[in-house]
Amino acid sequence: MSKFKNWNDVKKELDFTPEEIEEMELEKQIIKATIEARKKANLTQKELSEKSGIIQPSIAKIESFVRTPQYTTLMKLLYPMGYTLKVVPLNENKETVEQK
Repeated sequence: MSKFKNWNDVKKELDFTPEEIEEMELEKQIIKATIEARKKANLTQKELSEKSGIIQPSIAKIESFVRTPQYTTLMKLLYPMGYTLKVVPLNENKETVEQK
């Protein structure tokens, strides 16, 4: 039987810093936004693969949070769907997240 009762127990054991937790949350938001963009464009992973040049298994691993994408990979995925990355001040990003 696992010594962990819930995710909070796991997080305590891993002892992530607040900065690491924030970084992971940001990565999750970026990946979720990429998935939403693909779905909004009515593209399958295979179709996005053909348009972006990123192999479908890599897209699947990114979308299932198994692999952390490099920014160049994100750009290759986003560009054919009409999106890009944008650098914004942290305060602006936090306010946007808190409003959701």
